Amino acid sequence: MPAPSSARQPETTAAPLAWFGSEAGQGVLAVEETAMARVLASCPAAPWLWLGAPGAAPPDIPGGRGVLLRRHRGGFEGAVRCALPLPFASESVGAILLQHALDDGFAIDDVLDECGRVLMPGGTLWLAALNPWSPYRARWARTGLRAHDPGGWQAALRRTGFAVDTVSLQWLGPHWRVAHGEIGVGAADRLRAGIALTVNKRVHALIPPKPLRNLRWQTGSPRSHLVRRDAAIMDE
Repeated sequence: MPAPSSARQPETTAAPLAWFGSEAGQGVLAVEETAMARVLASCPAAPWLWLGAPGAAPPDIPGGRGVLLRRHRGGFEGAVRCALPLPFASESVGAILLQHALDDGFAIDDVLDECGRVLMPGGTLWLAALNPWSPYRARWARTGLRAHDPGGWQAALRRTGFAVDTVSLQWLGPHWRVAHGEIGVGAADRLRAGIALTVNKRVHALIPPKPLRNLRWQTGSPRSHLVRRDAAIMDE
């Protein structure tokens, strides 16, 4: 944990996430722009929300439908400055891009829970994080960053109500060289510096009305049926 700043120091971002402003950190971020643009292309009409690490560049998508917030100490700043809960209406955005905003371990379950609240049914959450199995981890060692494997992120998504059976996973960024980064899903790609999970918010099915029972109407009382039956026997 970084030491708290004194009253005379300017308020700064959390020290671990400042690594993304370094050359090594920019090497991870550079390849993610295309991946984010692809996610936003899938919801062209809906508003979207970007929550990014300091040093990350938000998607450059014209139209004014995006709200851009960067992690800042115990919350976020940008279009608004806020802590949790996020100051947005429930089910108000079609996509949320979490670009390394949780790589310092900040309130993971709380943030994901808020993402689930703010997303529209069927909306998309794209989460980029560091890969703990990559050789690139030597470049962020001793910075305070906390990398979790895909299973850890899937468990967090499950705890916060996302349908993990819809998760798609990519490995992205460099293996070791800062300037060489791509996206892939093959075995060799599993050593890339970053991972990206994409998951859709579950659409709750409407409860169908109970089927109407077929009623068989009978006329008269049971006694009248007996009288008619006895009369028929006597006529025989």
